[in-house]
Amino acid sequence: MNVTLNIIGAGHVGKVLGRLFAGVEGVAVQDVLTRSVASAQAAVAFIGAGTPVDSYVALRHADVTMLAVSDDQIGPACAALVAEGRQAGAIVFHCSGALASNMLLAATQAGAFVASAHPIRSFADPAQVAATFDGTFCGVEGDPLALAFLTPALNAIGARPVPIDPAAKTLYHAAAVFASNYLVTVLDAALRAYQAAGIPEPVARELAQPLVTEAVANVFRLGAAPALSGPIARGDSATVQRQQLAVQSWDAATGELYRALVAPTQDLARRKRGG
Repeated sequence: MNVTLNIIGAGHVGKVLGRLFAGVEGVAVQDVLTRSVASAQAAVAFIGAGTPVDSYVALRHADVTMLAVSDDQIGPACAALVAEGRQAGAIVFHCSGALASNMLLAATQAGAFVASAHPIRSFADPAQVAATFDGTFCGVEGDPLALAFLTPALNAIGARPVPIDPAAKTLYHAAAVFASNYLVTVLDAALRAYQAAGIPEPVARELAQPLVTEAVANVFRLGAAPALSGPIARGDSATVQRQQLAVQSWDAATGELYRALVAPTQDLARRKRGG
């Protein structure tokens, strides 16, 4: 592997991947383009390689270009890259979890091979992520020739590439929202309900923690259906109905959340029973 890599967009994801790819034998980070020369210089300093540039015109031809820009900038960045030419036979990939590689249609039409590679991590602390990236799953999809580069390159930085269906990319990203963001929303409802029952917030967190950690551990040890417990799993519909009314009376919006979760949990209970 002997390739040159340009980076467009060097926020947290771009900086981390840039630093990691720079350490792969045969990959040479070449030019880095961001919103300003100052941020490009800062990115190059973090990456430890590359040359900051101030425009698409200044970008030299590269074998591979990584678009680590925000989702709404992927299309415009790709179009600007293609407008400068020299993309025939090159590889262009983006790092979005929500958008598929077909967002790079302009590059495809220019003769490039396209893909997406989405690291499934929080990038709040780039230095910490770069130091602990080994084992990080990355959802990948795209042209076979693009993946022929990306898959071994990701393996080389310690990632675990997972092929995904590009047609289901939005659903794939929604899975992460369920697993992370909505889990926090449900836990917030639990903590607020404890407080409404007279338990101080710090104590509420202590009460909830063993329930949460044991439930989550059981899901990943046994699977979701076997891990389900509680009144719905026991078939105690009277308790469920009383709870729903009590939550609705306390807080209407949280009552709607409780109600919305009943039917999916009943389906899960049926799977637990094998029905």
